Amino acid sequence: MAISFNASALLNGNGIDVKSVVNAILAQQTGPLTTWQNQQTDLSTQAGLLAGLNNNLTSLAASVLSLANPHGPLASQSASSSQDGILTASAQNTAVAGNHQIVVSSLATTGTLYTNPLADGNTSFLADGVTTGDIKLQIGGPDGTTHDIAITAGVNDTISTLASYINDQKWGVTANVVTDAGGSRLALFSQATGIPGALSIASNDTGLTFNAPVGGTNASLTIDGVPISSTSNTVTGAISGVTLNLASASPATTVQLAVGPDANAATSAINNFVDAYNSVIGIINRQFTVNPATNTQGPLGSDSTLRALQSRLLSDVTFSIAGNSGLVNLASLGIDLNNDGTLSVNTVATDGHPTLSNVLAENPAAVQSFFTNSSTTGFANNFNNDLFSLTDTTDGIVNLDIAGNKAQQKSLSTQITNLQDRLTAQQTQLTALYARVNATLESYPSLLFTVTAIIGALNGNFNVAPPSTNTTPNTGTITK
Repeated sequence: MAISFNASALLNGNGIDVKSVVNAILAQQTGPLTTWQNQQTDLSTQAGLLAGLNNNLTSLAASVLSLANPHGPLASQSASSSQDGILTASAQNTAVAGNHQIVVSSLATTGTLYTNPLADGNTSFLADGVTTGDIKLQIGGPDGTTHDIAITAGVNDTISTLASYINDQKWGVTANVVTDAGGSRLALFSQATGIPGALSIASNDTGLTFNAPVGGTNASLTIDGVPISSTSNTVTGAISGVTLNLASASPATTVQLAVGPDANAATSAINNFVDAYNSVIGIINRQFTVNPATNTQGPLGSDSTLRALQSRLLSDVTFSIAGNSGLVNLASLGIDLNNDGTLSVNTVATDGHPTLSNVLAENPAAVQSFFTNSSTTGFANNFNNDLFSLTDTTDGIVNLDIAGNKAQQKSLSTQITNLQDRLTAQQTQLTALYARVNATLESYPSLLFTVTAIIGALNGNFNVAPPSTNTTPNTGTITK
């Protein structure tokens, strides 16, 4: 590479455009910089895709782990009531499938006590001249706890101050002053249902008159003819693994309760797996698809890691076991492998292609066994083990690919920085060099005039005119 100038133009006194000349020289040395920066952009795009792929693999692993869990959604039980207005129910995985007849005779109620109305809530209820009194409040029925309330004039001898006093004790009782057209009354409400919430007055020597207690009774029901008493309208333990939520009493109605495998939970878990798997395969397929406009694959189209991953995943979803009532692979469960490697849940039964819903309805235990069967590893356990190695933060192939990408980006960044530093230093040197050249060229006409004038004087000619100048600096021409 060389730089050339028109010799005659250099002598016109305008010198050279130092900045343009230096930039032209440096431009010849920045070729690798553009190439490296483009490579860095490509690597950054690939890194983003690899990170997204790794995230999708993590989601896939979570969905597979859910299927592998022997106590997970495939083991879920549900409870269905024929009369939701009377009771609803939920079941744990430990619930035993079966049908039950339930009659709800009464609900558990909270205890309530209230006084006769007074003129207002801020006047003492003690008799004239009396300064003390005592009320014994019993909570929890005859075998419950009795709380002694000492009444002192000026402290808690109005129903307003007494309500505040009771609330401050944290006995599980809420005290309010209720005011209506008839006057003001002290009302006590238990915070518990059933007999534990029953309220009564054991003794009272004040001017307050309490009405008969209301509520504080247990729920009464029968389950398959067995009488059940519950302190709460949420009944647990009466049917193993099942919780009953009582909504209303209907002694003349028999509620049918069915307990069995939760097909909705199983379907949801399997669909989540299919969706997560298809997301991963979709990312891989897009990288291998050729764009007809550019005739190129995706940014990761030449990445061998994706080919290896694609092969591993295909092997995982074609896994099969023996026996298991014929449910030996995904296809037998109604989950088909498509030509593009994705999965689809079959919703229309055809010869040799059952629907997932039918399989779950007919043999839910075999579906769970296919995914979790420890004696043959099980589909989900096998898949989970493979995904664990694929997504391992140290040795997983995708993470190794990401690490390699980062190393390449770091190396390119170092090369770019080093080249930019060299160019900056060279720019300083060249600017100084060509500035000196420029100063010399700019002084040439003046020097020439002086020499010409001296020679003219020696020859007796004192009328030497200064040379004309061009005002445009020379930029030079770069040649390679």
